[in-house]
Amino acid sequence: MLSNSIKMLNKAKNEKYAIPQFNINNLEWAKYILEISQNLKSPVILGVSENAIKYIGGYNTVVNMIKGLIKDLNITVPVSLHLDHGKSVQSCINAINAGFTSVMIDGSKFSLNENINMTNEVIKYAKEYNVSVEAEIENIDDNYDNNSYSKLQDIIEFINKTDINSFAPSIGNAHGIYKNEPKLELNLLKQINENVDIPLVLHGGSGIDDEQIKKVIKLGISKININTQLQVEWSKQVRIFLNKNKNVYDPKEIINSGKDAIQKRVMEYIILFGSNNKY
Repeated sequence: MLSNSIKMLNKAKNEKYAIPQFNINNLEWAKYILEISQNLKSPVILGVSENAIKYIGGYNTVVNMIKGLIKDLNITVPVSLHLDHGKSVQSCINAINAGFTSVMIDGSKFSLNENINMTNEVIKYAKEYNVSVEAEIENIDDNYDNNSYSKLQDIIEFINKTDINSFAPSIGNAHGIYKNEPKLELNLLKQINENVDIPLVLHGGSGIDDEQIKKVIKLGISKININTQLQVEWSKQVRIFLNKNKNVYDPKEIINSGKDAIQKRVMEYIILFGSNNKY
C-alpha cells in the first residue's frame, strides 16, 4: 500500500538515518528497487520526474504500475510514490489526482515570494488527499559547479510562511554527474538543521562519497535522492552484456542484464543510509 512520506521521514530524522529516494525510469527499475527494499526491510521513496512520467505513459500509468507491483510482489515495507521536481502547481495537482502520495513543488526559478505562493497552493490541495509536500528555494538543477548555496534567512522565511513536510537545501550538491569533487557546506547544513524542525533532503546524492553521506545524515539529512548513479551502473552493465551477446534481441534479456548492477547499488545505498531493518 502506498503512503505519504511524513511518518517515515520524521522517524528517520528522530533516529538519524536517511530514507532513500530512488528515481525510476520504467517498470523493471521499480521492480528491482522494491525487491531489495523488501529484502532489507527498508522504507523507500520511488521518485518519478516529469520526463519519466511522460516516458512511462502518464501519471495514472505510473500509479497503477507501482500499485500492481506492490500487490504482486507482496511488498509490505512503506512505499511512497513521489513526483520529483514538479515544475508547476498543475503538475503537482495532476500527480495527486492520479494517486501519487508525495509531491515536490519546485518553484526555485521564481522569486522567493512567488515560490512561497506556489508552494502554499500545492500544500492546500495536497492536504485534502493526505499527500506530503517537499520544496526547495535554490535552483539545484543549475548547480553543476557546486558553488550555489541556500541562504539561511531565506530558508527560515520560506519554512515559516509555508507548511511543507520536507525541505531540500542547496549546500554545494548538484544533480547529474559532478564536474568537480562535491564540496558540501556542512556548517551551513548544521545551521539550517538548528533553525528548522522539518526533515531535510539531499538532492544529487550520486557521486557524493560515503564519509560525506554519513556526515550529512548526522547533521539532519533525512532523505537522499539517487538517480544518476543507478543510470550509470545499469547502462555500463547493459553495454557489457550487448558486446558479449551481439545476437540477443529479446528486450527482456537486454533490460534485465542490468538488474544485478542496480540491485547491488540500491543495497549498498540502503545500508549506507542506515534505513535497513527500519520496518
